[in-house]
Amino acid sequence: MQLRDRTFLLLGGSGGIGRALIDPLVQAGARVLVASRMIPDSALEGGDVIQVQLDLAATDLPQRLAAISRDWPDIDGVIHCAGQNLFTGIEDLPTVALDSMLAVNLRSSLLLARHFVPRFRKQGRGALVFVGSTFGSIGFPGYSAYCATKFGLRGFTEALRRELADSPIQVLYIAPRATRTAMNPDAVNDLNQALGNRMDDPVQVADQILAAMRGDQVRRYLGWPEKFFVCLNGVLPRLVDRAMLKQLPVIRRFLHSGVS
Repeated sequence: MQLRDRTFLLLGGSGGIGRALIDPLVQAGARVLVASRMIPDSALEGGDVIQVQLDLAATDLPQRLAAISRDWPDIDGVIHCAGQNLFTGIEDLPTVALDSMLAVNLRSSLLLARHFVPRFRKQGRGALVFVGSTFGSIGFPGYSAYCATKFGLRGFTEALRRELADSPIQVLYIAPRATRTAMNPDAVNDLNQALGNRMDDPVQVADQILAAMRGDQVRRYLGWPEKFFVCLNGVLPRLVDRAMLKQLPVIRRFLHSGVS
């Protein structure tokens, strides 16, 4: 994928992985529209970085996307790395948190594709890049709702890529493992440390995303041994069941630590 002279709409660019993508994209010669539901951050503005307000959980998201398209008709790529999660048992899952995860992690991805696919067809090129998660392939205790949205995202991107296989539109799916972002509460960071799970820096993840884009790699899973467990879970899920059963007492200790 050529990055120079492209205009990307970057979702989730105000923090974490998204923010780490901004400078490398600009250095590669792209213009970046950083979409966030928050008030624009003046520290991000300037040069080839433009901020736009967009609430991915908004009920009128299709209309808001149409407005952005009218203002920026040269958008020819979308990078969706916005997301929400919650580490909690299913019996303690608030309905409002479930609705928000479904809206931001999954619904917005489908609506973005529905909006931009016709535009990209007409333009003769376009890229839809979705940042998923290892938890989109491996169900993990305490993340049942989050896993549901990420499993859904992975399935959606796979179907969409096959649907658009005879078009000039590229569909990429990149699945990071645990990443050090502000989205993780202390209980999650402590759990990863207790289980010996490695956590990547957002800059490392951003580098991998750009590598996948440059190499037209339609799916990329990040981290070892997480990539191995994704494959193992696909063919021998009972082995992963047994491994997680052994970890369950530790997971429950942090799940009920009072921090979510």
